[in-house]
Amino acid sequence: MISELISKLQEKTDLSYDQMNNIMTDMLSGKTTDIENADFLSKLAQKGETDDELLGMLDKMQEFSLKVETKNSGTVIDMCGTGGDSLQTFNISTTASFVVAASGGTVAKHGNRSSSSVSGSADIFEYFGYNLNMNPIEISKVLEKHNICFMFAQKFHPAMRYVSTARKQLGIRTAFNLLGPLSNPAGVKNQLIGVFSIDFLDRLPVLLKRKGAQNIMTVRSDDGMDEFSTSATNRVCILRKDKVLMNAIDPEVVGLHKSSLKDIQIESKKDAMDSFVGVLNNTANQAMIETTALNAAGGLIVAGIADNFEQGVEIALNTIKDGKAFSLLEKFVADTGDISKLKEITDG
Repeated sequence: MISELISKLQEKTDLSYDQMNNIMTDMLSGKTTDIENADFLSKLAQKGETDDELLGMLDKMQEFSLKVETKNSGTVIDMCGTGGDSLQTFNISTTASFVVAASGGTVAKHGNRSSSSVSGSADIFEYFGYNLNMNPIEISKVLEKHNICFMFAQKFHPAMRYVSTARKQLGIRTAFNLLGPLSNPAGVKNQLIGVFSIDFLDRLPVLLKRKGAQNIMTVRSDDGMDEFSTSATNRVCILRKDKVLMNAIDPEVVGLHKSSLKDIQIESKKDAMDSFVGVLNNTANQAMIETTALNAAGGLIVAGIADNFEQGVEIALNTIKDGKAFSLLEKFVADTGDISKLKEITDG
């Protein structure tokens, strides 16, 4: 069956939702070979994925995944990017997630180890002793207690191991790079998503609307980041109350300083940990703190805590400055990891 579909893709013929959904069952059950998987994914990428194709893949990925049942009241969000911008910035979305949680939001963070950056979200949590193999019930309790948790993609999407070899061999972006951030195991309906291509800025909110999403914000900065940047204008698409709106966010207009990309770039895992902690305890440079605040503002809007970016930025900066963000990190690490790892950084 997969060979027939590969031929269709080669001819630039779009597949139906059902065709994609069915072939994903085979791929995620190990019934196709690495060569077939690689051929299929590369031909699909060359043709360009339709919304129906992506939806067929996403629904099957979620069907095969482990699930986390959230017991928190209020809106649960996720904040992550599709990755792959290769700009070697610090862990912006992870840092901003703690700021949002410390500001009254609830963040069910989903992510992986680094693929193209110095450090991924999983690398951060793992460094501080967080158990990446926690089961869904344990993670639900962590979220309930701290208003933030981390769900390791490899743990929650075990069937993806059947396509991992093909993805590595290809070494190019495939549909899975896009679908990873959309397949949150906690089934969040409210999300801030950074995208690697402007083409997906308005497509993802429409796609997620078909799955019952409530508040979705996608972002792509003009300097190439799949996150909000304080060194450039940010292109934003927002799904709210079933309407999709496009916007442009200038960091200076919302009360922040214009920065340079080099101010938020890192070179090592140590830099990654230092900058993550440095922002949360308000000792990092201005660009890192304000970049985090701008991304947190997006998360606070999605969470329904802030009405606009100006308000969101103010809340985020206050949460960092008054020590709430770092206090949450301390409690979180003391409860889920190794507090000595945090003290090593703060005590110098």
